[in-house]
Amino acid sequence: MPGFGATVSTHVLDAVRGMPAVGVGVALYADGDRIAVASTNGDGRVPGLASGLGPGTYRLVFATGDYFAARGEATFYPEVTVTFAVTGPGHHHVPLLLSPFAFSTYRGS
Repeated sequence: MPGFGATVSTHVLDAVRGMPAVGVGVALYADGDRIAVASTNGDGRVPGLASGLGPGTYRLVFATGDYFAARGEATFYPEVTVTFAVTGPGHHHVPLLLSPFAFSTYRGS
C-alpha cells in the first residue's frame, strides 16, 4: 500500500540483571523472507529496525541462546519469536523482557 510507511523498533531488557540486554541479535521477517537484521545497542535497543512497511504479519526473531551463551549461562529458549500484525501506519515498538527461563513481550509505544 503506497504511503503506508509503518516502522518497527525493539528493546530487550535482561530481567535478571535489571539492565539492557546488549548485543542480542534480532531479525525481522515478512512472508518468510528476512527483511532486516541488527543487534541491540548499549541501551538494549534497535531503534530503527525497519521502515516503509506495509500491512501484514511480521516476525521478530531474537537470538537469546547466543546472548546467554556469551555470558556462560544456560537458557531454555535458544531463540524467541514474536509474531505481530501491522494493521496501520505509524510506529510499532516490540519490547522483550528476558531471563534464561522466561520471557514476556507487549506492544510498546
